[in-house]
Amino acid sequence: MQKRTPFTAMALVLVAATFTGLAQSAEPKSQVARGKYLVEISGCNDCHTANYAMASGKVPESEWLTGDALGWQGPWGTTYPSNLRLYMKDKTEAQWIEAARNLRARPPMPWFNVAAMSDADLKAIYRYVKSLPVAGAPAPAYVPPGVDPQGPVVRFPAPPANTAAK
Repeated sequence: MQKRTPFTAMALVLVAATFTGLAQSAEPKSQVARGKYLVEISGCNDCHTANYAMASGKVPESEWLTGDALGWQGPWGTTYPSNLRLYMKDKTEAQWIEAARNLRARPPMPWFNVAAMSDADLKAIYRYVKSLPVAGAPAPAYVPPGVDPQGPVVRFPAPPANTAAK
């Protein structure tokens, strides 16, 4: 059996520590990348990033998910896409998952799609949003039906009356 020198033992410890560190850091990075991918394909930026849809997605990532002052108005009133960076700023991962599972937002937010996501997907989105620096301002407050909002809005018509019941 060959005797190891102190140098060899030290080198083995350093190599093992390096690979252990890489294995530990690879998981969060892959989760952040998956979260970014999910944010992109799920349409989160379409509303929660100002001008994203109008710019065909050509908005710098530094502006992503900071909310928008463009209102969405319909029979429910006027809603505004929240600044998700501020929304998640003080939430733990468990709090985010609980909030996502119980989300019941006004239109046009597709809350039912968020609630249907797997825990793994919700965790990845959380880790991506938390990887971004906190930026932007809170979105304007909800405006109830019959009250004129300040600023631009996208107006949805009232749904057609159900004529089948006649």
